[in-house]
Amino acid sequence: MVLGDRTAKALSRHLGLNTVSDLLQHYPRRYSSRGELTPIAQLPIGEQVTVVAEVVEVRERRMKGKTGSILEIKITDGEGFLTLTFFNQAWRQKDLKTGVRGLFAGKIGSYQGKLQLSHPDYELFLEEVSAAEAKRWADLPIPIYPAASAISTWTIAKSIGIVLDSFTEFEDTIDEQTRAKNSILSAAEAIRKIHQPQTATDWQQARETLKFNEAFVLQATLLQRRLANEATKSVPRVRAKSGYVEQLDAKLPFELTGSQKQVGEEIFEDLAQSHPMNRLLQGEVGSGKTLVALRAMLAVADSSGQSAILAPTEVLAAQHYRSIERTLGEDLAKTLGLTLLTGQMSTADRKRSLLQIVSGKALLVVGTHALLSQNVEFFDLGLIIVDEQHRFGVDQREALRLKGKQPPHVLTMTATPIPRTLAVTAFGDLDISSITELPKNRQPIVSHVVQLSQPTLVARVWQRIAEEIAQGRQAFVVCPRIDENDEKLEVQESSIFQPDDEPTEDREVKKLAAAIPIAEALRQNPALQKLRIEVLHGRMSSEEKAAVMADYLNQKIDLLVSTTVIEVGVDVPNASVMVVLDADRFGISQLHQLRGRVGRGQHPGLCLLLTTAEDGSLALERVKAVAENIDGFKLSEIDLELRREGDVLGLRQSGGKSSLRLLRVVADAKTIQQAREIALEVFQKDPALTAHPNLAAALARIEEEASANLAKS
Repeated sequence: MVLGDRTAKALSRHLGLNTVSDLLQHYPRRYSSRGELTPIAQLPIGEQVTVVAEVVEVRERRMKGKTGSILEIKITDGEGFLTLTFFNQAWRQKDLKTGVRGLFAGKIGSYQGKLQLSHPDYELFLEEVSAAEAKRWADLPIPIYPAASAISTWTIAKSIGIVLDSFTEFEDTIDEQTRAKNSILSAAEAIRKIHQPQTATDWQQARETLKFNEAFVLQATLLQRRLANEATKSVPRVRAKSGYVEQLDAKLPFELTGSQKQVGEEIFEDLAQSHPMNRLLQGEVGSGKTLVALRAMLAVADSSGQSAILAPTEVLAAQHYRSIERTLGEDLAKTLGLTLLTGQMSTADRKRSLLQIVSGKALLVVGTHALLSQNVEFFDLGLIIVDEQHRFGVDQREALRLKGKQPPHVLTMTATPIPRTLAVTAFGDLDISSITELPKNRQPIVSHVVQLSQPTLVARVWQRIAEEIAQGRQAFVVCPRIDENDEKLEVQESSIFQPDDEPTEDREVKKLAAAIPIAEALRQNPALQKLRIEVLHGRMSSEEKAAVMADYLNQKIDLLVSTTVIEVGVDVPNASVMVVLDADRFGISQLHQLRGRVGRGQHPGLCLLLTTAEDGSLALERVKAVAENIDGFKLSEIDLELRREGDVLGLRQSGGKSSLRLLRVVADAKTIQQAREIALEVFQKDPALTAHPNLAAALARIEEEASANLAKS
């Protein structure tokens, strides 16, 4: 053990640092300096200062009414005087004797009208030093680490110093020639300079090197996974001439958009390969991704292969099932054995679906997590479609993939557009297709922010809903919680990031809008009293949710008060207005998703975003960004810029600890792209990484950790 047992346990318990590698990758969050050398007579109260001075008086006195002592050291720079105070540290008199000189640094304070430094940092001169040497010490950067109350930044710095004294060799994942070409430090230099810089240039250069290393290893990991996928054998699924795809296209009452056609051809080409497709399909809310997915399923059905859509909620699964059935028509849906499987189905219906799936009669299967159950067996699973991929972990997607006799093709879909920089960073092992056009019949959606501090506008919101409904249309009201006793928010962040302003003391969770009491309050609202108002939320049974949605779709409900269960997939053409309460509690992408539930028919959409967020706050800035932009791809860029970034590998729900410590997707986009180009060149010249053993070992460790995390989950 390099460190003492007590320190090692404290680092592990309070900071999760269990290995030497963990500790050395616990980088400083910032650097302080002892400040410019300041004459004592000009010292500003409250600021960090450094002075060169000589000790002229040493005095120890007992504290009044308390046990212990105070050591007071009077120093001078020849013009002014300053007192250093140390509590219960009389032993410092051995060093701080009258006549010694040195540098003294700390935060300047005042006591009884006299300047003082409490417990200052200092370095004494053993002999006369030049002004240049004194300035060098004053300018020496001091690393400030993310710390805990039980373990200080100084303890961390000392621990890292001990480790660095014990280790002399560090493995470089980037070869010497590439490092020289790109002005990159060696791993050893970078680690030492980021923890023990002599100048600001040292730690800046070290950070750039370590960022590049992170980007390089990440891109190498993604490229290696891509190569491994290409080496895996799968059954080619070629669409037939005059097959199911053409039958569907002939039935459609509209023409596919150019984007849908282009993406469809990319997918058909992938399906025809002898290795598994691994493609991400992204597109705007309502851009027609489900139709593109259905055409892919029909291409697989041409070879009698089965396809399964994995949806995150029962509402969305049922919506997909009904939408596909409606699109295919009753006869074709029956021919293809369209089957639904969810966890809350009756035993008889579930057995019937399982039999259809295992016999191969069900060529098109739509389901929730129930598809992952061990007793679900496919006859010939050829294609997996994961809808809203961010809602599923790697282990869940892998569980479904393993149900194929040979690795099936995989298409993941998301209505949360992914910025190009993030796509390269987090999804570099996938091919990406984007639907950038909306169907020609989609109506515009107008959005407005309404602050609760404007009661006149709030009252107008409910009048506006009443006006829409009076014209025969329907409305949504979305809440972040189910009821007032619900401690958990019903906000499932559709963005790849988490909201960065959690509830605070002045904004407790219990104050946030809850669907059940809000519905009751709206029934009492004079403007809405005669309306048919119902509630939809995640605690309701499958049958209850299906019944409410059926009534809403059939216009038996005027106003639906809901949580985010209606976020994706819900298609009600007659719904024209949505009110989102506590809109600042939702992420940008989730608000955009919710807004996409209106304006899907012949009437324009209206979205009113109510918030208590104050002027100038980041929360209000996010809500306003949604109101001002209808382009999901633009919003995704804004989202990425406004939010703290999460674990980039964790975006794929790997379940493991982040491997990225310094890299930032937006700020370091150029570095990431450069690292990808170099990593690609390495694999092109040396696919087996024979000449890059350290890189091969690093990638092997990453895959081992991923496998271990998968086994645990």
